[in-house]
Amino acid sequence: MDASDLLLQATGLGKRFGGLAAVDGVGLELRRGQVHCVIGPNGAGKSTLVNLLSGELRPDAGTIHLSGRDVTRTTAPRRSLLGLGRSFQKTNVFPAFSAFENVRLAAQSRAPRAWRVFDAAYRRADLRGEAERALAAAGLAARAEVAAGTLSHGEQRQLEIAMLLATRPSVLLLDEPLAGVGGAEAAALMALIGELKREHAILLIEHDMDAVFAVADRLTVMMNGRVLASGTPEQIRADAEVQAAYLGALPESEAAMEAAHG
Repeated sequence: MDASDLLLQATGLGKRFGGLAAVDGVGLELRRGQVHCVIGPNGAGKSTLVNLLSGELRPDAGTIHLSGRDVTRTTAPRRSLLGLGRSFQKTNVFPAFSAFENVRLAAQSRAPRAWRVFDAAYRRADLRGEAERALAAAGLAARAEVAAGTLSHGEQRQLEIAMLLATRPSVLLLDEPLAGVGGAEAAALMALIGELKREHAILLIEHDMDAVFAVADRLTVMMNGRVLASGTPEQIRADAEVQAAYLGALPESEAAMEAAHG
């Protein structure tokens, strides 16, 4: 692949909380045109990894480069300005505002003089255009005037992605976008992520393995803060160590039931 498609690179990342190594020597690359899924059981270090990449946490070891720039010590707001967009596990929208207003506000954060609170930003054609573009890209053009709080859960997830797109990111970090979403809405979100990878590098944290293997171009498996395996979906499916680790990661109650019933 073209070297210019390498948009985010993490090397040897480490983060400790007291005696716990939440992330230990983790490296990965995010490339334009790929969905890179990170999977693993609860407590594997996935959310800590996303927080390190986004700048919410500062690593104790390792480096992070965004579009070739060292951002290891750069704050989350600065990384956002440099082209990194991040969604969270919990829905994060303004429920009383329309979908359009939510996205326009996100676009305004990138506009010159965004801090001029007495400017009539809602009248600016450029901001309205950005909001309309992002809503259309996220599949919500027809829902623009609906209050965000009345959208379905899946639509609110789409709205969060639209808000990210309004900031013109090159890298998207999506933390469990399917949480609480099922059926047709989940399929729509997966289709949207598949479309977005054309112009973005995407990191996806997700527990729905059917969705993961349907959309992933690369997979990284984490266990106890470390990378257990990384490769294509086919390579991960065939990895005996990954299979054994997941079998050994059953909760004690489930493991005991399996032992009791053969």
